[in-house]
Amino acid sequence: MTKTVELIFDFVSPNAYLVWQPLREMVARQGAQIRITPAFLGGMHKLTGNAPPFIRDAEVKGKNEYANLEMNRFIAKHGLTRFRMNPKFPFNSVNLLRMLIALDGDDQIRFVEALLPAIWEQGLDVSDADAVTAVLTAADFDAEALAARTQDPVIKQTLIDNTEQAVARGTFGIPTFYVGSEMFFGKERLGQIEEMLAGS
Repeated sequence: MTKTVELIFDFVSPNAYLVWQPLREMVARQGAQIRITPAFLGGMHKLTGNAPPFIRDAEVKGKNEYANLEMNRFIAKHGLTRFRMNPKFPFNSVNLLRMLIALDGDDQIRFVEALLPAIWEQGLDVSDADAVTAVLTAADFDAEALAARTQDPVIKQTLIDNTEQAVARGTFGIPTFYVGSEMFFGKERLGQIEEMLAGS
């Protein structure tokens, strides 16, 4: 039976971009697979009382500076030097998440791999429908059909349910991972996840 790492995911998190390729490499080493669960980080914050670290920790002397240091170390370690903070951050990711829900399996992986570099390397404005369509079309997606499905009541409800269920399981931020019932939070936990996969 193939080992699975479930990734609670939202495009709006820069850490979702930063962890993606290292996660892909790690699961490949371990003969595992990724299962993506799209969840709306803004809704998660409301449900948990959490907030983006740069806001939450703004009054804690030195904490954001240290977080930035750790982020730069991670970028250097994994060669993620194309990363750029999106000029529209924080942006509304709901429609992208609904599109992601409308897909499954390898198409979800391809969708994420098309959009993460566009957002976090090239500064894609996700509120610009034409720009998003261009990225998706170049990746061989039917952008018009996906955009139409963002208005499907079932897909809308699935995103709500995913978010609420993730919180009920203990999730409070992105990226969160589950290996079976074991929860891991943050890109810095990849080593712990790999140890678990290697031992299973």
